[in-house]
Amino acid sequence: MKYPSYIIGFWFCLIAINVFPQAAPGILTGTITITGTSNPLPFVNMAIKGTSAGTTTDKNGRFELKVPSGIPVVVLFSCVGYLADSVSLTLQSGEEKKISLTMAPSSTELESIEIRDQQLRTNTFTRLNPKVMTYIPTINASVEDLIKTMPGVSSRNELSSQYSVRGGNYDENLVFVNDIEIYRPFLVRSGQQEGQSFLNPDLVSGISFSAGGFDAKYGDKMSSVLDIKYKKPTAFAGSFDISLLGASAHVEGTFAKRFSYLLGVRYKTTTYLLKSLDTKGNYKPRFLDIQGILNYEINHKWELSFLGAYIDNSYKLIPETRETSFGTLDEAYKIKIYFDGQEVDTYQNWLSGLTLTWKPTTNLRLKLISSAYQTYEAETYDISGEYWLGKLETFQTSGETGQVTEIMGIGAYLQHARNYLDGTVFNVEHRGSWEHTNGSLLWGVKYQHSFFKYNVNEWELQDSAGYSLPYIQSDLTLTNVIMSNSTVNTNLYSAFIQDTWLFKTTPGELSLTAGLRSYYYDYNNKISVNPRINLSFKPYWKQEMVFRLATGYYSQPPTFREMTDLQGNFVPDLKSQTAIHVVAGSDLYFKAWGRPFKFVTEVYYKYIQNLIPYQIDNMKIRYYGTNDAHGYATGIDFRVNGEFVKGAESWASLSIMKTEQYYQGSWIPRPTDQRLNLAIFFQDYIPNFPTWKVNLTLIYGTGLPFGPPNSPLKDQIYRIPPYRRVDVGLSKQLIGEQTSFSSKNPLRVFKSMWISLEIFNLLQISNTISYQWITDVTGQEYAVPNYLTPRLFNLKLVAQF
Repeated sequence: MKYPSYIIGFWFCLIAINVFPQAAPGILTGTITITGTSNPLPFVNMAIKGTSAGTTTDKNGRFELKVPSGIPVVVLFSCVGYLADSVSLTLQSGEEKKISLTMAPSSTELESIEIRDQQLRTNTFTRLNPKVMTYIPTINASVEDLIKTMPGVSSRNELSSQYSVRGGNYDENLVFVNDIEIYRPFLVRSGQQEGQSFLNPDLVSGISFSAGGFDAKYGDKMSSVLDIKYKKPTAFAGSFDISLLGASAHVEGTFAKRFSYLLGVRYKTTTYLLKSLDTKGNYKPRFLDIQGILNYEINHKWELSFLGAYIDNSYKLIPETRETSFGTLDEAYKIKIYFDGQEVDTYQNWLSGLTLTWKPTTNLRLKLISSAYQTYEAETYDISGEYWLGKLETFQTSGETGQVTEIMGIGAYLQHARNYLDGTVFNVEHRGSWEHTNGSLLWGVKYQHSFFKYNVNEWELQDSAGYSLPYIQSDLTLTNVIMSNSTVNTNLYSAFIQDTWLFKTTPGELSLTAGLRSYYYDYNNKISVNPRINLSFKPYWKQEMVFRLATGYYSQPPTFREMTDLQGNFVPDLKSQTAIHVVAGSDLYFKAWGRPFKFVTEVYYKYIQNLIPYQIDNMKIRYYGTNDAHGYATGIDFRVNGEFVKGAESWASLSIMKTEQYYQGSWIPRPTDQRLNLAIFFQDYIPNFPTWKVNLTLIYGTGLPFGPPNSPLKDQIYRIPPYRRVDVGLSKQLIGEQTSFSSKNPLRVFKSMWISLEIFNLLQISNTISYQWITDVTGQEYAVPNYLTPRLFNLKLVAQF
C-alpha cells in the first residue's frame, strides 16, 4: 500500500480508454464440411486478415467469429491437408450472417496458409491439438503428457502427471478447466500413488499452455498456466478405450435443443506396471474418476453450466522383497531387502462448479462462477525391512563376475506413518469481457476461502547408527520424526483488469496487452500488486515473423503446502513468493517440402524474491517454512513443429536452463536445476499403408541435484543420472471415413476405431527417480537408486461413435 495513487491511476487509465461507446461487431457463423461429403471439418483455423482475431471450428465443423463492423474484411480459412480459402464481407453493427463453406483435400502444395494460430501469436500461449492425445504413446494417456513435450517443461517420472516449468516446482503451475481452477492431491509421495490426472482427455476440446509471461487474467502462481476447455456438445457422440492399464468411456449430446451433456468415466489400474519394479509384492492400485458437464441455454442471452467431478484413488502395497544392483563397472554393489507390513493410501476428491453467463449485447459478456473443491487424504503405512548390502565381483575374467564377494553391512528399519488431511477450497468469482474494435477489455473479482486440517505422525526406527554389524549396544532412537496437528483457515480477495490494443503502423502491426492483478491475503495481512505487459510486433516482411516481449510480477500467496515446515508444523505470516518475468521471443513461419512449419524461440529471465526453500524426494515437496532465500532462473527454449510427414504434425523442443538460489550465504542449485531437456513427438504413416500409423515420444533430461537425507542444501551437490526414455506406438485404423458397413452390421455405429501396440521404455533404460540411503559397518553411506519402470508392452483399443 505504498503507492495507492499510482495503482488507482493505472486502473482508471485502462477503464477510461473504453468508456466511450464502441460499435458492436458483426457475428459470422456457419459450418465447414469436406468437399463432396456431408462430413464436418473440425480444427479449421480462421483469422481476420490484418488483425489478431480468429477462431477454430469445433468437432462438428461449426464456428462463430466476431468481425469489425462497417468496414470490408477478409476472413481466411486454413486446415492441414486442405486447400486454403477466404471470404470477403461487410457486416453492420450487430448484424449476424451465417455461411456454409466446403474445403477440398489438398493433393498438391498448399499455396497459401497466411495465418496459423493467429489469435495466439500476440501472447506467450501455445495451442495444442487434443486429437494428438489419441495416439501419443504414454503410460498416463493424459493432457500433461503433451505438456511434457513443450519447451521449458521437464518431468522425470512417467508414472506421474506432474511437471516442472522453467525452474519452478509442481506447486507453481496453474490449471484451469472452463475458468475453474483445478487442484492436485496434497499428500502424494510418488507416481505410484498418484493415479490419474484430473483432466479427462475424452472431454477436452481446447488446450492452451504458457510457460511464463502470461496475462493478468490468470491466477497467482509463479511458473505456468494450462488452460483447458471442455467440449460443448451439439450432437450425440461418444467414445471408449480399453487397455492393459484400464478403460475409459464418454458420451455427449443434446436434449430439447437448449440442454447439452458431457459425461466421462475412467478406471485405471497400474498393477501390471508396478509388478515390474525392483520392489516385489502385492500391489493393489485402483483409480476411479467420474466427470460431467451439463449446459442449459435459458435463452439467447443467458446460459447456465455445471461441472462436477468425483475422484476415488486408492493404493495398497504389501511389499515382500527388493533386490537392486547399483554402482559402476569398477565398484558395484547389490542390496537385498526382506519386507514385512503394508501401506494403504486413500485420496478422495470432489469438485463442483457452477457458471452463469449473461450476454446483454453481442460485445459484452458477464460471468458469475462459483466452485467448491473438497479433499480427504489418508497415508498410512507400517513397513519393516531387513537388508544386507554386498559388494559384487567386477573382474571380467573371474568366474564369480556379478556375484557377491563381500558383505558390507546388515541392518533393519521400521517406517511408520498415520497422516490425514481434510481440506476444502471455496471460490466465487465474477468475470467480464467487453469486445471493442481494436481488442477486448477483461476484468474480474474473486473471493477464495480455504480450510485444511492436517494430522501428521510419521517416523523411522533404525538399528544403531543404521547398521547392526558389528553389533554395538545402544538405545534405539527414532529418526525423521514429524508429528503435528494443524488447522488452517484463510481468505483471499483478488481482482484483475486488462486491455488489449492493436495498432497498425508503417513497418507492421503492433499489439499491446496491459493489465494489473492485485490481491489481499488475510493469512499475512498483505496486499500484492502485480502489473503485467505483453507486447508483440509483426513486421510487413515477405518472411512471416512475429516478435514478442512480456514482463510482469507474479506473486504466489502461500498455500497449505508452503505453510507446513519440515517438522509438519504450521508456520504463520509467510510472505508471498514473487517472480519477475522477462520473456522475449519470436515465431518464424516457413515452408519446407511444400508444407508449413513454425519455429519458436524464447529467452527468459526470472528473478524470485521471498523464496521458500524446499526439498524434493520422489514426488513429495517438503518446505522449510521460511522466506530466507532469493533466486533466479534463466534460459532459452526452442521448438519447431509442422508436417515432417505430410498430414501428420510432429514437433521437437530443446530447453537450456539454469536456476539457483542464494541461501545461508552462498549460491546453490535449486532442486529443479535441470540444465538441458530435449523432447520429441513424431508421427509417421507406413508407406502405401495409410491406415497404419507410428508415433514416437523421446525425452532426455540432465540430472537434478540431490544429497544425503537431512543434509544442508549446500551439501546436495550430487546429480541424479540423466532421464532417458523412448516410447513407441504402432496403430492400425480398423474403421474410418472410408469404411462402409451394411445397414444390419452393428459396427456401422462407429465413426472410428484404432488398435495400438505400445512399447514403453523401448531402450530398456533404468531411470532413477530417488534414492534409499544405507549405512555400512564403517559408517559410509550408500545411495541405492529407486528405479522407474523397465520396458513394457501395452495393447489399446480406441473407438468413437
